[in-house]
Amino acid sequence: MKILLWGLAAGVGYGAATSLINALSSPYAELGMPLQGTVWASAAKVLSLLMDAGWSWAGLAVAMGWLAGTRVRGALVGALALIAATGAYYVTDAFVSGAGTDMVTWWVVGLPLGLVLGAVGAGIRLPGLIGLLAALTVPVGAAAQMVVLPPRPHLTLTPATILAEFIVWTAAALGAGWAVHRFWAARRAARAG
Repeated sequence: MKILLWGLAAGVGYGAATSLINALSSPYAELGMPLQGTVWASAAKVLSLLMDAGWSWAGLAVAMGWLAGTRVRGALVGALALIAATGAYYVTDAFVSGAGTDMVTWWVVGLPLGLVLGAVGAGIRLPGLIGLLAALTVPVGAAAQMVVLPPRPHLTLTPATILAEFIVWTAAALGAGWAVHRFWAARRAARAG
């Protein structure tokens, strides 16, 4: 029960924060206009490019599944986190930028994806190849999104997009490296024991 509350709180916090960061990074939003030309606008843009990416939302569900521990609880908490994040995102968006909503559409998508990603997150705890593949899900997903759909809202590269891409590639490499290292360390320990 406690983990469900954590999933709900994490989802609400993540969704609301993502919407606020998007508004702060936009020169067209009321919150973002006063920041334009400052270091805060650049920081908000980098955060917006990182937080409003598909791999990042998937990472929320995977992380909550990992915290939940078992596949069933992980699936439930992953789905709850994505549904709560979506609701909080669109409610916050309506207040900070008067934007419309695709909330129901994203709930329909988020429910099955959250179930799967939450179960994958719980699978990170498993030894062997299953645990390795589960641990590689977010890093590989982030790298794939960087190739297929990099965070470039404009045709020209900006320092914010370059920094965001560097952060994603670095985090993906570190995450994949950790997963592979953990896998091989467990195999060596199993052979030695």
